[in-house]
Formats: sequence, C-alpha cells, structure tokens
Amino acid sequence: MKKLFALLLAVLMLSAVLTGCGGTEKSGGWDYIEKKGVLVIGLDDTFAPMGFRDENNNLVGFDIDLATAVGEQLGVEVEFKSIDWDAKEMELSSKKIDCIWNGMSATEERQKTMALTKKYLNNKIVIMTMDPNVKVDSVEDLQNLKIATQADSAALEAMQANEAFDSFSANISEYPTYDECILDMQSGRMDCMVVDQVLGEYKNSKMDGKMTVCNFDFGNDFYAIGCRKDDTGVADKISDAIGALIENGKAAEISDKWFGKDIVILEDYE
Repeated sequence: MKKLFALLLAVLMLSAVLTGCGGTEKSGGWDYIEKKGVLVIGLDDTFAPMGFRDENNNLVGFDIDLATAVGEQLGVEVEFKSIDWDAKEMELSSKKIDCIWNGMSATEERQKTMALTKKYLNNKIVIMTMDPNVKVDSVEDLQNLKIATQADSAALEAMQANEAFDSFSANISEYPTYDECILDMQSGRMDCMVVDQVLGEYKNSKMDGKMTVCNFDFGNDFYAIGCRKDDTGVADKISDAIGALIENGKAAEISDKWFGKDIVILEDYE
C-alpha cells in the first residue's frame, strides 16, 4: 500500500510539474497575447495629444490611433486601460496590462526593467511659462523660479539627471497631472512648467498660445512602448508592426492628423 501511495504521489507531482511547465511556456511572450486575442494597453488618459479624453469622454490621441492600427496589423484586439501612472510597473508585472503605451520615455532605467520596443517618436523636455518676465536661458536661471511638473514624469527624470539638479530641486512642485500644473501657472503660484514638448505645445494650441517655450531645454526624449522584461517577443512584434505602418504610409497619416507632420521614427538603442 505504501509503495502504491508513493507511486501515485510521484505521478501526481510529475503531472503538476509538466502542467506548470506548459503553463509557464504559454504565460508570456506573444503566444500569450495571441491566445487571448487582446493586447491590453495601460495609459495615463490625461496625456494629450498621446492618449486623453475628449469633450465626450472618448479616449483619443496619437498613441490611441497608432496602437489601434498596430492591433489591426497584428490581428489582435486592442483594449485600453487607464492606470495610475505611478503604479505602471506594478500593473505591467501583475499582468493587469500587457504594455505601457502613452508617450513613455525610453530612459536607461526602463531599458533595464522592461522590454522596450524600438524608439518610435522623438520629443524634447522643454520649459514653458505664462509670465513674460520669466526667462530661462540656462539651467542656472531655474534657481530662482517656482517649477511645476508631473510626478513620475519624463520631465522630472530629465531634471533629476541634470548635473545642476541640486541647485533647483527644492523649487520643484510635483502634480498628479499637467493640467494642474497649468492651473497653478495661471494663478501665479508657479513660474514655469517642465513638460514634454508634444504635450506642452498641444495644450498651448488649446490656450491660444498663452504659454511660451523658454530657450533652455533638457534635451531629446525618445518614446517607446514598455512590455514585460521576459516578453521580448511582444516588444519585437509591436516594433515590426510599426515598421509596416511606416512603410505603408499609415503611420505618417496618423502623425499628420495629430502633429501636422510626420514625426514617427523606428530606431534601435545605441
């Protein structure tokens, strides 16, 4: 009886191991996406013109259109899920979403923690103000200014990476959204805002050009789509699909709709 019990136990354990291995094999990568037929995309739905809500609360934006076209190219449904941007890595690792696609900067840190697609858009981190007396011609000018930016944003990371950061870090106020940054600039509580150029210029176009871009900026900021670190196949598939959309002209069409020109790229990392 003991031998029979031991044999049955061994069979059950082996079965569990084989099932676990099979499950693991299918739990990640493009096979996982293809099997369920849906690519779940996490985004901050306040980041115009990349992904945001219009006056009818519909989700619109450049990234929305591009991701939808990528889904069609790959033969899967695309589902957008609004997330807390501060918790985006947790949302990704827990599989509540399959990728982060919302004007996300391809920082060195993210290249280490995520499987990123090729860079698909070039952006800059700029300084904008509503006060005609505020001039920022060099990083030193920030020492005497009240600076607004969004928490956990590419703009904040760009400032933190600047060698002079300690000289103006105490002047920075972090906000949940850039809309709140703008409100506090309008009220005079903040002197300027550090922001992604694509977002800042879009917001400015809706404000009759009340903001001006300062001479100094924090440099280029390439965008990429972030996938789970082990899911390199997913990032590769998305990159290939964007490449196909560039070739057939669809990417340029989407870019022209939102930016008035074609600014889509597809570049490897150095």
